[in-house]
Amino acid sequence: MRAYVPNYRVVSPSDLSDALSLLEREPGVWKPFAGGTDLMVLLEAGKLAHRNYLNIWNLSELRGIDVTDSHVTLGALTTYTQIQAHSVLKAEFPMLCQAASETGGLAIQNRGTVGGNIVNASPAADSPPALLAYDAELQLASTSATRWIPYEGFHTGYKQMLLRPDELLQSVRLPRSAANRLHHYRKVGTRKAQAISKICFAGTATFNQTTIADVRIVFGSVAPIPLRCSRTEDVLRGQTLGAQTTELAQQTLATEIAPIDDIRSTKAYRLKVSLNLLEDFLSRISLRA
Repeated sequence: MRAYVPNYRVVSPSDLSDALSLLEREPGVWKPFAGGTDLMVLLEAGKLAHRNYLNIWNLSELRGIDVTDSHVTLGALTTYTQIQAHSVLKAEFPMLCQAASETGGLAIQNRGTVGGNIVNASPAADSPPALLAYDAELQLASTSATRWIPYEGFHTGYKQMLLRPDELLQSVRLPRSAANRLHHYRKVGTRKAQAISKICFAGTATFNQTTIADVRIVFGSVAPIPLRCSRTEDVLRGQTLGAQTTELAQQTLATEIAPIDDIRSTKAYRLKVSLNLLEDFLSRISLRA
């Protein structure tokens, strides 16, 4: 059953300062939205509980992709389509571009934003595993200050995060790194297009000859938050890839993730596929190294 539209109120601030002032004056009253790709689904289903919305789609301060020698910074309103089209992102952050290409269809990619994907705080979101694997940082803005925090640790529980009621996510910053980094991203869903992930995987690795120098392993849909598997990373660093190393990494991963049964999949399926995805990642990077 559809919601009754006149029950909802939407305001459109003129600029970022105007938006932050409103959030400060009435904390918790106004919920920001941009592309609205998730919000509209709830509205159509008559399940959109919050009533007052802050339309930030037209705020120029939240747009643009800036490239320096050390970082690439994406405004929170950067769309999936813009991510896929950017030459530096395609060359240096291919997992983020792949995640953008596998998020919904073209209409969603034209409206959905990287900032929205983060603050919607779904553990099944497509871009957070890639962002975590790339050591992303978040810029959070309020009327009193702007602060940068690591993306890792931003999600504190299901739909919970380190974002105060008076703050907006302004931008996402990615550190540029050496060209020898290997990347691997996989999304497992019911079908290839327009499906919410059953499991999402992002991994990067660098090698010192045949030894793993550094590694990042991140899963989505296996915990209440997008999960960086630091203990699994620790058992891989300094190791030479092979059957014994892979088995030890899989054993560690099985203790680190916490998949559940839900409408999309089962705990047993998610655990089995997660172990297979890790094995596939290690096999692929071994060949490429």
